[in-house]
Amino acid sequence: MSSKSGGAKKRRGEDGKKIVADNRKARYDYSIDDVFEAGIVLRGTEVKALREGKASLGEAYAEVKEGEAFLVNAFIPEYLQANRFNHEPKRVRKLLLHAREIEKMGAAVQRKGMTLVPLKIYFNDKGRVKIELGLARGKRQADKRQTEKDRSWQRDKARLMREKG
Repeated sequence: MSSKSGGAKKRRGEDGKKIVADNRKARYDYSIDDVFEAGIVLRGTEVKALREGKASLGEAYAEVKEGEAFLVNAFIPEYLQANRFNHEPKRVRKLLLHAREIEKMGAAVQRKGMTLVPLKIYFNDKGRVKIELGLARGKRQADKRQTEKDRSWQRDKARLMREKG
């Protein structure tokens, strides 16, 4: 897999998806209850920038307004070859979901105090840009420490199993 433009290398997920951006910190900061797959309304230059493997979900979140879902604060850099036809890097983007899913998300956010966190942006097998959203609840500091302990123990256990052969 070579890239002519010299962009970042895209990872492939376990099911063949070309992952462009991954919000790894989200799984540390939040406990994810439900995961949804959504389409995104993008401009041409945004898709081209994503094909180069450039995007960031670091401080992004999703929100539900008037029966529609939106991705806020996701960074997709400008596509260099587009000059004056470029997009705004941190614009609000509409998410494409079924009405029932949007309703469910909105209710969970309002009633249960949950958050909609984008987990990853990827290209599916048809070449369409999709985003994985998680309906999440924030972790407390003690929960984060426990997660770190569990992760460390799993690493140590795997190392011990490898050494014993």
